[in-house]
Amino acid sequence: MTNPFLKLLGEKGTLLADGATGTNLFNMGLMSGDAPELWNTDEPQKIKSLYKGAVDAGSDLFLTNSFGANAARLKLHGAEKRVHELARVSAEIGREVADTAGREVIVAGSVGPTGEIMEPVGTLSHSLAVEIFHEAADGLKAGGADIGWLETISAPEEYRAAAEGFMLAGLTWAGTMSFDTAGRTMMGLTSADMVKMVDDLDAAQAPVAFGANCGTGASDLLRTILGFSAQGSEKPIIAKGNAGIPKYVDGHIHYDGTPELMADYAVMARACGAHIIGGCCGTMPEHLRHMREALDTRTMAHPPALEAIVDRLGAFSSQHDGTGENATPARRTSRRRRAAG
Repeated sequence: MTNPFLKLLGEKGTLLADGATGTNLFNMGLMSGDAPELWNTDEPQKIKSLYKGAVDAGSDLFLTNSFGANAARLKLHGAEKRVHELARVSAEIGREVADTAGREVIVAGSVGPTGEIMEPVGTLSHSLAVEIFHEAADGLKAGGADIGWLETISAPEEYRAAAEGFMLAGLTWAGTMSFDTAGRTMMGLTSADMVKMVDDLDAAQAPVAFGANCGTGASDLLRTILGFSAQGSEKPIIAKGNAGIPKYVDGHIHYDGTPELMADYAVMARACGAHIIGGCCGTMPEHLRHMREALDTRTMAHPPALEAIVDRLGAFSSQHDGTGENATPARRTSRRRRAAG
């Protein structure tokens, strides 16, 4: 039976995903350092409002509030035994919103990185990582997620472990990585490296779509999407870029991307080869409304030149996209984001 995500993508050709999770929840009162996933049971109406904000703005797909719902992250909040429950409830709330939307909407079960460094660089073993991802994926499936959605991954080892975890849970999945270090992931992968990794995965473990999320600005993300397209993979490509560049304003992080900029980004992302287009950090429902209108009413016949991307969306954060002789290798680091969006 065809997965609902693939069915809807086949019908529409391009899907609008959602925006930021973290940014929207902070605006609802979430405090820095708190675990957003605990709101699934503590503040379910706010999570429902988060999902509805994306659906009402025209999104075809939204991610569940489960980015950090894994044992490695939740142990920091004494909630490591609640992984399955919190993942399940995030999807159950999503299922309710999707089923009452009046149109087909996909519930994508968000799964973020463990926050640990995998062997051989770090101490997290492959088997334990698979177990961590399996538990999260199983909870999302139990809650009714249509598809698993891996995001903000930097290391190929972690991507492969997640692939095995989704397979064990029997949950169809898609997966993105974050290219935020001179065109590479923090662990050194280029866009071409990712395509090869995805294409080399066993068919039983492979994602049905892949791509990039977060990173730096929308310009950088589109350059990465062009890198994916150049490899000729037949899998659908995901583009989920930040709403501009983060800046500190009055002690808070503010993303400077306007709704109009994100509308331009959406149209250009499709022209670059993306099939699932959304926003990450800083992307609010107002951005999504403009993106929806732009995708429905505007066309771009050919992929934009790099100069056109810069002209419309702003400068790249690095001179090169991480590939080629002049690329600067990414340094290995133990940094990890707490939450996407």
